[in-house]
Amino acid sequence: MPIIYLSPSTQEWNLYLNGGTEEYYMNLIADAMVPYLRSCGIQYTRNTPNMTAASSIRASNAGRYDLHLALHSNASPESSAGQNRGSEVYYAAGSRNGKRAAEIIANNLKKIYPYPEKVRALTTNYLGEVTKTRAPAVLIEFAYHDNQEDMDWIVNNIQAIAANVVQSLTEYFGIPFILPQQPVVGVVTTQRTSLNIRSKPSITAPIIGQVGRGYRVTVYGTWEDWYVIDSSGVVGYANSRYITL
Repeated sequence: MPIIYLSPSTQEWNLYLNGGTEEYYMNLIADAMVPYLRSCGIQYTRNTPNMTAASSIRASNAGRYDLHLALHSNASPESSAGQNRGSEVYYAAGSRNGKRAAEIIANNLKKIYPYPEKVRALTTNYLGEVTKTRAPAVLIEFAYHDNQEDMDWIVNNIQAIAANVVQSLTEYFGIPFILPQQPVVGVVTTQRTSLNIRSKPSITAPIIGQVGRGYRVTVYGTWEDWYVIDSSGVVGYANSRYITL
C-alpha cells in the first residue's frame, strides 16, 4: 500500500488576515485528511509544527515514501499584497511522477476552487520540498492568505479541501476513494487457511501479507466486497466475506 510523507507548513510567522497562521490552517487540513487517508489505506508519516522545511526534507529522505506532499498557502509580494488569487501546485522540473501528481491535484482542485481558471500545476527549481526530496514531491499553495476572499475560502472549506486532496492521491495511486468510517475491530473467520491481504481490492492483486484464522484486525474502510484493514501494521485489502465485525 502507498505511504506518503505529509508535510503541512511550519511557517507560524505567515499571518492570515483573520489573525491565524499558515501553520495553523495547513495543519487543520492535514488533520482533516487523516480519516480519509486511513479509510483509503494510504499510510503516512507527518511532520510536526516544531520542525522546519529543512528538517521535514531530512525526515522524508530518511524514509521510503511514494510521495512527499507539502501543504501551504500563498502570499503576494508587498507591492501587490492582497491583489492575487489562485491555487498553484508545484513539482520539480524533470520529475515525471511529480508532474503527474501535481496535474491530478490541480485538476481536482478546479472542482472546488471558485475560479478554476486560476488553478495551475507549475514547475519549480527553487522550492526545496520538491527539489530536494528523494520521493516524487508536490507542494500545494492552496490560495492566497493575504487576499480576503482566498483566505475565507481556505478557512471555510477545510473538510472539502482535505477530501479533495485525498481523492487526488487515490487517483494517483490507482486505488478507490473511500469515505471515512468509524474504525471497527473484526475477526478473521476463514475455514483453515490464512486470509490474504492484498495491495488492491482484487483477487489478482499482489499479496502483501496474511493473517490467521481467529486473529483480530482493524477495519478502516469498505469498498464493495473488500475491507481496508490493518493487521499488526500491515495495511491492505482483505475480502470482507472472511472477516466478522
